[in-house]
Amino acid sequence: MSATTLNKKRLVKFAPKGEQSFYDTVKIRVEEYFREKKIHENANSAMKVKTAVMLSMYVVPLVMVISGLASVNLGLFYAMWLIMGVGIVGIGTCVMHDSNHGSYSSNKLTNAMLGSLLNFIGGYSRNWRIQHNILHHTYTNVDGLDEDLMGTTLIRMSPHRPHWKIHRFQHIYAWFLYSLMNLFWVVAKDFRVVFRYEKEGLLKKEKVTLKKALLELTFYKVLYLAYVLALPIMVSGMPWYHVVGGFIAMHMVAGLSLACIFQPAHVMESSEFPLPSEDMRIENNWAVHQLLNTTNFAPGSKLTAWFIGGLNYQIEHHLFPQVCHIHYPEISPIVKRVAEEYGLVYNVQPTVARALIEHGRMLKILGSKP
Repeated sequence: MSATTLNKKRLVKFAPKGEQSFYDTVKIRVEEYFREKKIHENANSAMKVKTAVMLSMYVVPLVMVISGLASVNLGLFYAMWLIMGVGIVGIGTCVMHDSNHGSYSSNKLTNAMLGSLLNFIGGYSRNWRIQHNILHHTYTNVDGLDEDLMGTTLIRMSPHRPHWKIHRFQHIYAWFLYSLMNLFWVVAKDFRVVFRYEKEGLLKKEKVTLKKALLELTFYKVLYLAYVLALPIMVSGMPWYHVVGGFIAMHMVAGLSLACIFQPAHVMESSEFPLPSEDMRIENNWAVHQLLNTTNFAPGSKLTAWFIGGLNYQIEHHLFPQVCHIHYPEISPIVKRVAEEYGLVYNVQPTVARALIEHGRMLKILGSKP
């Protein structure tokens, strides 16, 4: 990220929300919902059951792999790794995500402990909070500031990104690259970005020095690779190349699944991708900006919402990240009604398949237009 971009990040401002704004109104309505229902906005008992299920989906097959119980059959061995990949998605979207937003519990220690689960499934929670909570949630779809648009130069996810001839085919090959993103994240990405975040002063927001961050990051990566790769190679009874193959398959499942959850939420033809004006202003206020650059999908699918941590309700998540996702299906109609009252577009795709088709269509559009 260039010095110009850094200055831009410090100076860019959203329009003021104004009196009796959309955001004020929708906050009041959502608060009324929780008050009338006499429930709190954090995790409930159903959420705690889900947490146990998601953790089991990763831990149980891991134990079977390490113990050798899955080594009796090659198909079973690889099946355990694939289930672990699904478990990574479940832990990431349903448990870690809410916790690092502070929405899982009103207890900060509980949030910190559950948020740190990311460190034990290959990521680094400090980097994640910077990239996701600070950059993505603040500057959604603003080129140069929202890092979710800058995953790889081979995929053009914004009309303001450089255009290469190979991008003409990105709607075809992007899905394969998506499957590799989690693997790249685990192996290299965290080390690359931690240095950049230090230069940008973002580590200070996490109240950590570069030295401490590097020590933490290295410790977690070594610990992770030790239990998920080295230990199965030593004791599972399977050849090393099958263990490595299972590890790669696990992260390919996780990478593709996570991309199919997050990319259709923002990289869509309905999104605006605004740039700041010459005086570093965004035309809309922050809440309207979130609404116009975010898309929900499959609102009628309870299974989808259950498994992906309510992230098919991305509009509600971006407006109310402090609310546990278990409540999103109930507050979604409230947000939609208020948006309609203010004459604002509430973007939604009816199914997961339709959302993925529309995302692929947007990739084709971005790939064909320089």
